[in-house]
Amino acid sequence: MSLAARRAAGAILTVLAALLLPPAGHAAPARPSQPLQPWLDAAPAGTVLRLPPGTYTGPAFLDKPLTLDGRGEVTVDGGGHGSVLVVRTGGATVRGLRVVRSGESHDAVDSGIVVEGDDNRIEDNVVEDVLFGIVLHRANDNLVRGNRIRSKPWDIADRGDGLRLWYSMGNRIEQNDIAQIRDVTISNSPRNRYIGNSIRDSRRAMNFLFSHRSLVEGNRLSHNSTGLTILNSDGIIIRGNRIAHAMDASGAGVALKESSAALVHDNDILHCAVGILADSPLHSLNRISIVGNRLSHNVTGISFYGERGGHLVLANRFTHNLWQATVGGDERDDKNVWQGNYWDDYEGFDRDADGVGDTPYEIRAYADRIWMDTPMARFFRNSPVLELLDFLERLAPFSSPVLILRDPQPVAHKR
Repeated sequence: MSLAARRAAGAILTVLAALLLPPAGHAAPARPSQPLQPWLDAAPAGTVLRLPPGTYTGPAFLDKPLTLDGRGEVTVDGGGHGSVLVVRTGGATVRGLRVVRSGESHDAVDSGIVVEGDDNRIEDNVVEDVLFGIVLHRANDNLVRGNRIRSKPWDIADRGDGLRLWYSMGNRIEQNDIAQIRDVTISNSPRNRYIGNSIRDSRRAMNFLFSHRSLVEGNRLSHNSTGLTILNSDGIIIRGNRIAHAMDASGAGVALKESSAALVHDNDILHCAVGILADSPLHSLNRISIVGNRLSHNVTGISFYGERGGHLVLANRFTHNLWQATVGGDERDDKNVWQGNYWDDYEGFDRDADGVGDTPYEIRAYADRIWMDTPMARFFRNSPVLELLDFLERLAPFSSPVLILRDPQPVAHKR
């Protein structure tokens, strides 16, 4: 090549570089968004689709078993329309994505990720600025693990559910970070496991309806209006959870209604309006067992309402509650079993040093009966007038006080 030709080629390259490369000290322009759907359509089933870093637009539908891996560098933006990503297959994996901007329709259940198949894995995604977070709709045996879920930045009642299961069984919901949502709702979805999740700053942390034989273990639920609400769900196991700061006016750490054969075991329930709230089981033989829990710094430790009976309360620790327990129903407490609990206001002795109090622990209602029988009077409890009336009742009762509970073998020393 002649010298003149080489100089001409150099000039052309200089012009192209000036046009294509950014000026010194300036970042390269961002890649424009592109639809996610063509990538999903082109990927063969059974492959691993590792998207180049950037933003992709939805809504998109995954209808074949493949692995969609964003490696934490991919954003899928729904553009404010519908659900961002819908999985309509079995055996797929969705991980490492940031999923944002779903639609805003509660009726359409606009969500970040919707799963409508079996044996899928939804893990390590960030799902935020969406109405509903992750929805399992007639989806069985899926794993939802390690996701970070946030709803729209709206008032709490206007948000969507961070996690919703509907007619879905055998799923594992593990180690998710869920906050600033409305509820986690589990409806008609039995035999699922909820392990090691964190749910906070929401309304009802977990709301079960007709979802029998579920396991709720090792979760941390804090600063929600209510912790666990169990409705018409039998065989629930609630074990090893920490439930704190459910201080809404009607808030409870654990609330059970029309549910039988429940086990509430080894939980820390702290600083709630009511630690455990329960009616009587539907079937007298299928008792609600409350065993080995710590109930501390609650307004009321345990509250049973409705007809008495059907509860086993064994080996729990009651400390620093304003009221240890309240029980509704008739005036005889011979249908619930209270035994081996530690009560920090127990006034008996342990002369034989066997760790068991020499006399039973009893709670009797004096003037307290006023607000127990008349809910509207609860506003005045701890008022000077009721405190004075209660003192006079204890000093010279004009009628026999009502026995609330009797623990014949209270633990004498805190374990």
